[in-house]
Amino acid sequence: MTASTNETAKEPAVKPTPAEKKTKKTVGIRKVHMTISRVDPWSALKISFLVSVAIGIMLIVASIVLWLVFDAMHVWAGIEDLLTTLNSEQLLKLGQFLEFGRLIPFSVVVAVIEVVLMTALGTLMALIFNVIAVLVGGLHVTVTDE
Repeated sequence: MTASTNETAKEPAVKPTPAEKKTKKTVGIRKVHMTISRVDPWSALKISFLVSVAIGIMLIVASIVLWLVFDAMHVWAGIEDLLTTLNSEQLLKLGQFLEFGRLIPFSVVVAVIEVVLMTALGTLMALIFNVIAVLVGGLHVTVTDE
């Protein structure tokens, strides 16, 4: 009798139903369907401000690097020689804008304008998205877990 009690002890007391077997199967890749129905304008303002500041810094650094590369290739000297050869007063004044001392303030002004415009447009786009999401129900996204 001891052998038969050991065998019955190994079997589960309650057998799962076929519906429970289906829900307990191993899941490979899970998919979750989500809807983005609203974007917080304050969050969009903060994100767009930080991204535009990073782009503004990159713009200033890129303009400095490009000016130094062109200077190393003697492009500015060639342009200055050409303007001197043409011997025009307006063209010589135009050549003064190619100096390094005038490039940096111009780059900073362009970067500040870019920061203001990108921040405003990012916030405006969040507001426009919220209006459109009310009309069409939002943006449907499927997220998978691999």
